[in-house]
Amino acid sequence: MRQIVLDTETTGLNPKLGDRIIEIGCVELLSRRLSDREFHAYLNPEREVEIGATRVHGLTREDLAAKPKFAEIARDFLDYVRGAEVIIHNADFDVEFLNMELERAGLGRLHDCVTTITDTLLSAKELHPGKKNSLDALCERYFIDNSRRTLHGALADARLLAECYLAMTRGQESLMMELEAPAAAAAAAAGLILDVSKLIVQRASAEELAAHELYLDTMEKEARGPTLWRKLAA
Repeated sequence: MRQIVLDTETTGLNPKLGDRIIEIGCVELLSRRLSDREFHAYLNPEREVEIGATRVHGLTREDLAAKPKFAEIARDFLDYVRGAEVIIHNADFDVEFLNMELERAGLGRLHDCVTTITDTLLSAKELHPGKKNSLDALCERYFIDNSRRTLHGALADARLLAECYLAMTRGQESLMMELEAPAAAAAAAAGLILDVSKLIVQRASAEELAAHELYLDTMEKEARGPTLWRKLAA
């Protein structure tokens, strides 16, 4: 299974008003493991970069003047993503820009050469309704170090998003592992002998019990339903 985690930086927010891509960053996941094959390019947008955008990514037109134009790297980019699932945070934004650039270069649309496009923002909203689901929020939620992210950068953000995506979908990975080796797991369990005669049971303190109940309250609020622990207790 080949997946490409992708991010872009742009001159502004609206390709319909002439904004362009100035950076593309991609990392590759093979069977849910990061490979060392990346795609990264800074691009000459052939126009000014909005001040608000520069505050986000730190890039100006002068910084990009000597960089290639999108059309010069477009075929290499398409060869890199071809046949893969592409994973993007707030995919509508990046895909609109990419389609605009590809059509301008006479190379069709992104959907034409990839298997599917997955939006991690939509996935995060389903998993964490009512919560902040920006990339920084996901890094904090899943304990991913983003302390160096003082400015946005397409390649650096793609690397962070890959880690967030793997954390968000870790249950799928567990299921795949169970499906791949059920016989080995069953054999190991069958041969396991535990001596519990001298087992010491450490009872939870009142503070720990209260913290546990508070945690269950939070889980039930997010899940909008009772937890398994309280169902069993009832």
